[in-house]
Parts: sequence; structure tokens; C-alpha cells
Amino acid sequence: MNFNRDKNIQTINYQDTWDIVIIGGGASGLGAALDAASRGYKTLLLEKHDFAKGTSSRSTKLVHGGVRYLANGDIKLVYSALFERGLIFQNAPHLARVQSFVIPCFSLYSKLKFLIGLKLYDLMAGKYRIGKSVFLSKNEVVDMLPTVRTGDLKGGVQYYDGQFDDARLALNLAQSAAENGATILNYAGVTSLGKDSKGIINAVTFKDEETQQSYTVNAKVVINATGIFVDEILQMESKNHRNLVRPSQGTHIVIDKKFLGKADALMIPETSDGRVLFGVPWHGHVLLGTTDTPLNEHQIEPKPLAEEIDFILQTAKDYMEHYPTKDDILSIYAGLRPLAAPTDKDGTATKEISRDHKLLVSPAKLVTITGGKWTTYRKMAEETVNKAAEVAKLPQVECKTKDMKIHGYTKDIQAGQWQFYGSDAKEIQALAKQNPSLAAKLSTKFDHIEAEVVWATTHEMARKVEDILARRMRILFLDAKEALNMAPRVAELMAQTLGKDDAWVAAEIASFKEIAAGYTI
Repeated sequence: MNFNRDKNIQTINYQDTWDIVIIGGGASGLGAALDAASRGYKTLLLEKHDFAKGTSSRSTKLVHGGVRYLANGDIKLVYSALFERGLIFQNAPHLARVQSFVIPCFSLYSKLKFLIGLKLYDLMAGKYRIGKSVFLSKNEVVDMLPTVRTGDLKGGVQYYDGQFDDARLALNLAQSAAENGATILNYAGVTSLGKDSKGIINAVTFKDEETQQSYTVNAKVVINATGIFVDEILQMESKNHRNLVRPSQGTHIVIDKKFLGKADALMIPETSDGRVLFGVPWHGHVLLGTTDTPLNEHQIEPKPLAEEIDFILQTAKDYMEHYPTKDDILSIYAGLRPLAAPTDKDGTATKEISRDHKLLVSPAKLVTITGGKWTTYRKMAEETVNKAAEVAKLPQVECKTKDMKIHGYTKDIQAGQWQFYGSDAKEIQALAKQNPSLAAKLSTKFDHIEAEVVWATTHEMARKVEDILARRMRILFLDAKEALNMAPRVAELMAQTLGKDDAWVAAEIASFKEIAAGYTI
């Protein structure tokens, strides 16, 4: 597997023309890279930051069919998502697991309504069904969610969906794409698009964010998979481009697992203003979220709004006898979802796949995928690569990803943090055995060891302290203050591995402190 950044930069110098160049290293872009490479297309992926730095590492960590889409009558989307959920369980069992959800009901009508809907949800999953929805008595709800408010509680409904680690799936997709021949680069920001004499895009210029050196590569077709930033790439193609997306911000707070219960998740389908809120066990903690707030601007590190945090805490208070306060928050994070809207005003041809994501081809033959959600990343990638191959007149090759095992695939799943490494866990443990000093823990609160830092730097293309603490280990998302405590040692280990000096260590610690400040109140 060619998953070494320095070697991949060198590859740029001797590859004449790429079949497909993909801009964006989130769920959509990485899914497309794996799909394209596995079909035999010469594929290059460029990500300005780290893999899944944006929206793709900031989800509610659910692999789900979308109960709320069912309520809205979008049957086609739910069918597709449930099928794709089944494929994720099949192809990446180390990353996704079955999660029990409990909906507390405070009227007999709501109890019946939700069970009928969820029975239909089960039925639609077909052979990929992962559980059976059932009525719960009041006592059963309290046993499963010991902190739930009991006044007027009539019982509840239990159903099953999936839960996963989003950033780790993104990384494993990048590794899988590399294993299939793709060249993958993080910290490679695209600065311009080149066109031939007919006005068709045929080249991409990007800057190595580490060395500041620029490179221009030739491409038969370019895919814009930059999520909330798709308009910035489209503006490189046409200065008259009108924005296609408006971001919507979702906020999550992370608290101690004592506020929820044992292993079951909480689902509140109708909050005070009609939104949905989840309380989900994740990495030994609990995520509470999400709110959905439309925004007029976007940034790579979105800041949770005070009113969003207050709304989550108030909703928790409405449903829990023992509820969290601001003092109990260990970390907060926000993610931006690109809300796609059809437009033909600027001459862009729009193909509506569903109301959840859209595939577009511009007059200059730039293929853009926007919207969507993690669960359907594979299907989105298939549609996108099909369109790109058509645009570039590449040899027609069938999609191969339905049954493709994702990097790390194993049925021998270990406990704790080792689960999410899959088959790589034994390699990291062997590294610690070879060098016993690397078996030392990085924290008294978490079980992660020093060997994981060396592994991530050597084999997972981690280039910054943030890459490791936010997306390889997830500590920043779980406990921001503890992540700050771990940062100096992580920086030292990375510097030793990458051959960096003390000035680099100091700069990385300072940079991480600035980023981590956004994850605390």
C-alpha cells in the first residue's frame, strides 16, 4: 500500500495524466477515490487539510436509514440508506456496530405511532435488518435509561440502528483507495483549475501546504467533492457562479456516560421546536445532539453557538431526571452540512439523485457531488464515478465496492480503542512489544499508548498533533482538556518520527491549544 505522503508527492512528478482527480478528502471524495481506483482508473485525491477535517468527522456517529426521512415520506431514500447501512456492517465490522435506541413515550398515542413507523423501518431493511422494534413498559424504559424523567412516562419503543467512528472510516477508505492504486494526499490545497482550448477543465494546480510548493497535474476529468466548500471550487471554474449550497450547523456536546445509562441510546423524535435529538454512547462517553441551524457563512472550524448548547441542555433537562449542565460538558463540536438546492440559473445541469444529495456537471465538465450523508457515501461515490467516467469517456467498468472489505476488516475484533483499528491493532501492539517504552499510556483517563502516535505518523499520514488527537484517537472530541494535557507528548513523539526540531514541537503545541479552545465553553 502506497500510503506515505512524501512518496505520494514524488508520484506527482512522473505521472503524466490522471484519469480522475478528486478534490476533497471527506466521505464523498474518499468514497469516490476507492470506487475509481478499484475500477482501474488512475486516481489522485487532493485534500487541503487532513482527511475528514470538516463535516465528515463531526457527525452524530450514526449509520442509519433515517427514521425522520421515513416520517417525511421519502421512502426511496430510506430504502437506499438501509441497504447501504447493511453494506457498511458487512464490509467494515470493526468500525460499525449495532446500537439499541430507546424512545421514551409520554402518551399511548405516541407509543403506538412510533412503533408502527419503526416496524415499517425494520421491514424496509429486508435481509439487512439488524434488530426488531418492540414496545417497552415504563419499568423497562427506566431500566435501560436510568436517568429518564418518569413523570407521565407511559413506556417507550426500542429500535436498532448503527453506530460508527466517522473519522476512522474516512481514514480506512483512504487506505483502501491506496491499496487499490490511488494516490492520496492531505495538506494539498487546490488553488486553480486549468482549461483546454474548448473551455473544458483538464488540469488542477495545488499547493503542498507543508513546503508551499505548487504542482500542476493533468486530468481527464475532475470531481469536486468538497462538501460545504463546493462553491469555492466552482468559482475557480466560473467567476459568475452562484452558490449551490447553504450550510446548516449541527452541534454536539460530549458528557460522562453516567448521564445516560448502560448501553442504550436515547432518541427524542420531537423536541420543543420539532427537531430530533440523540443521546448516543460513543467511546465510553455520551454525545448529545444535534441541532440544525442554517448559516450564511462557513469555516473549517465551525463554532457551536451559545443558543445551540443551551437548547441541547434544556432538552436534556426536559427528558432526564439527572441532567447535565454546562459544568459537565467535556467537549463541544459543530459540523456543517451542505444543504443542496437545485439550480439551473447559471446554466449548470442538475441531476437530482434524491433530495439528500445532488450530482452536477458544469459546462466546463467539472463533476460536483454535494449534500448527502455518511451512510450513503458508497452509493454516492458509485453515481459520481459513473458520471465522471461518462464525461471523460473512460472505459466503462462496473462498480466493485458493494462487497469490498474496507482496510482494517476483521471478525476478530478487540475491545476498547483497539476495536476501531481492526486488523491493524495487532500491528500496533507488536510495535509496542518491540519497543517497550512505546507501551506507556499517554493519559490517566484514556488507554491510548505511545505506539499509536508512532503508528499514526508512520502509517496513517498524520502530519499534525491535531490529526492524531482529533481524528486518529478522537480525544479532542471526547475531552478537550485532557487532549491539551496529551498534546506535548504527542508532539514530541511525532517530531521524533518525522525528524522535526524543537521549534516544530512548540509551534504544534501552540496551534493545537488554539484549536482546542473551540471545543470548550
